[in-house]
Amino acid sequence: VYYEVAKFAGYGKLAHIDRSGMKAGARVAQDEYDKDNVADFALWKAWDEEDGEVVWDSPWGRGRPGWHIECSAMSMKYLGETFDIHTGGIDNMFPHHENEIAQSEGATGVPFVRYWMHCGYLIVDGQKMSKSLGNFYTLRQIIEKGYSGREVRYVLLSGHYRQQFNFTFDALAAARASLARIDEFFGRIGEVAAAGESAVLPAWAKAGQEAFVSALDEDLNMPEALGALFDMIRTGNAALDAGDVTPGAAVAVSDLMRSWDSVLGLLAMDSAAPDDIVAALVEQREIARKAKNWAESDRLRDEIAGHGWIIRDKAEGSKLKRMQ
Repeated sequence: VYYEVAKFAGYGKLAHIDRSGMKAGARVAQDEYDKDNVADFALWKAWDEEDGEVVWDSPWGRGRPGWHIECSAMSMKYLGETFDIHTGGIDNMFPHHENEIAQSEGATGVPFVRYWMHCGYLIVDGQKMSKSLGNFYTLRQIIEKGYSGREVRYVLLSGHYRQQFNFTFDALAAARASLARIDEFFGRIGEVAAAGESAVLPAWAKAGQEAFVSALDEDLNMPEALGALFDMIRTGNAALDAGDVTPGAAVAVSDLMRSWDSVLGLLAMDSAAPDDIVAALVEQREIARKAKNWAESDRLRDEIAGHGWIIRDKAEGSKLKRMQ
């Protein structure tokens, strides 16, 4: 059973298909076909041996739905005839999403999706992910290499969703440093806030708030949103150094960062105690610092970070904060 795309006036509107080159009555039984060969697509396929037990009875005989009709059926069952956001890879735009629109709107007569968001391809070390190239990693493998889920999340957030994204371990190392800056500032603000109640945001934080929201409103521009966060951290650290942040203002900034974290999910808030290995490393590092062995101190800092802890040096001693 085929869908005759020529009978759906809006066909091609998502992927900007030139309908003038369509061949009337051309059909493909496959779920995939080339963008230059627009053709009627299968809604229902007769059973064959390759389908095995994947088969249902229908008015047209025994068979199964095509790939496209499955998605329309599932989404409309759980989300309704019209819903807000449909995501997917850029390679799904045509023919899959185009066909979803045609069959859904052809059936209901109402708009199927209000906003389509297509993400770019993920590559690793500048190449397509492939087991044969040895650049195929699961999240479990990345965690086993000593990186945290929070660091992986930061890396994935750092690119715009519509752009091709190059995942590298150098980027994970940079994420660790960036998260340390966030944690350090959040910790400093928290120490000042401990003595106050929420007040008005200082001007530098208000500017950060406006820039952050503006970036998200502009097609979910996460790189720009992270830029707004670090601009605020830089200005805020200068204000803290100058003693210009009141406890009340610090509470307001802390609350602002927590609200942003409902989007980012990056703040470290786990207060669990370090294990014996981390505690021993901290003790070794204190010995190295007292001996002014800064190279060894830095090495131990990195090793501690590898166990999921950030160490901050204060006049009264070193403090640990858990990564997430």
